[in-house]
Amino acid sequence: MDKKKVAVPLVCHGHSRPVVDLFYSPITPDGFFLISASKGNFLVGIVYEIPIETYNYEDSHPMLRNGETGDWIGTFEGHKGAVWSSCLDNNALRAASASADFSAKLWDALTGDVLHSFEHKHIVRACAFSEDTKLLITGGFEKILRVFDLNRLDAPPTEVDKSPGSIRTLTWLHSDQTILTSCTDIGGVRLWDVRSGKIVQTLETKSPVTSAEVSQDGRYITTADGSSVKFWDANHFGLVKSYDMPCNIESASLEPKSGEKFVAGGEDMWVRMFDFYTGEEIGCNKGHHGPVHCVRFSPTGESYASGSEDGTIRIWQTTPNHSVDEVAKKIEGFHINKEGKTADKLSDA
Repeated sequence: MDKKKVAVPLVCHGHSRPVVDLFYSPITPDGFFLISASKGNFLVGIVYEIPIETYNYEDSHPMLRNGETGDWIGTFEGHKGAVWSSCLDNNALRAASASADFSAKLWDALTGDVLHSFEHKHIVRACAFSEDTKLLITGGFEKILRVFDLNRLDAPPTEVDKSPGSIRTLTWLHSDQTILTSCTDIGGVRLWDVRSGKIVQTLETKSPVTSAEVSQDGRYITTADGSSVKFWDANHFGLVKSYDMPCNIESASLEPKSGEKFVAGGEDMWVRMFDFYTGEEIGCNKGHHGPVHCVRFSPTGESYASGSEDGTIRIWQTTPNHSVDEVAKKIEGFHINKEGKTADKLSDA
C-alpha cells in the first residue's frame, strides 16, 4: 500500500507582524514573484541585498520574493503605518501598496525606489493594477474608488461613485471594463462599470466578503464570506457552487490550470484543499501558529502560499512528494528558508 503523502512547506520568515495579503505576479521571462503585506506599526524605505536576519527594523512593509523558491529579494520601505494590500503589475516591474498611513505607493520593483505616493484622506485598504498596467485603483475607509493614470502620476484620479461601505478588497475584470469590490462591514460583492462609474450587479452573501479572486482564465470569481466559499460565473454572475467550510474562512483560491481544486484558510490555523466539483476535503496542511489571513495559488498551479497571524508565509506544493515516514525522520519544526539570498532578477538590474 502506498504511504500517505504529506506537505512539507517552504517557510518564509521576515515579517514580524501578521501577514494579511499575498499576491503572485503572472509568469514573466524572469519567472514569477510573490509580494506580501504585513500590518505592523512603522515603515520607512527599501533595503536590498542585506540579509533580513542581520538588518533590524520594525515591520509593516511589503516584501518581494521569488515565487517558486520563496527566496527573499527585497523589502519595500516608505510607509508609516500598516500595509493592508500589495500587488505587482503583469511584468513584475512595478509594485503598489495600500496603507493605514492614508497613502498608496507605486514602487520600482527592480530597485525598490518609490515612484509616486498617492495621498488619501483615510486608511487605504486595497489596490490593484489594471490588466494593461496603465491604471491603479485604490479603495478603503473613505468608501471611494479612485482610478489613477500611471502615465500621468500628478493628474487627479477619477473617482467612482461612492461605495455603500468601507472597501476591503478590489480587483479588475472584463479587460479592465469592470471593477469588483467587497466591503468590511456589509455582505456582497459589487461590480462596477468603469465607464459609467455605477454598480451594475451585486452578488449577494450573508457575511462580509473577506477575499475575492478572479480565476486566471477569467471564468470564475472565488469569494470567502463567513464559513462559506463561493464560486460565481464571472460573465453572467450566477452562483455556480457554494460550500460550507469547517470554520470561518478568510481567504480562498482556485487552482489556475485545471480548476479542479481550491484551497482555503481561516481561523483554525489550517490550510485545507478541496475538490472544486464536490467540495470534498482532499488535503489539510498544518503548521501555522495563528489564523490564516490569506491564501493564493501560484500562476503555475504547482504550489500555493499562505500568510498567517504568526508572521510567516508558507509555500506548499500542490502535489506533496514526501511520505509520512520521510517527514518523521526530519527534525520537528524544520524550516526551509533562504532569506537574504538575492534573486537573479535583482542582481541583473
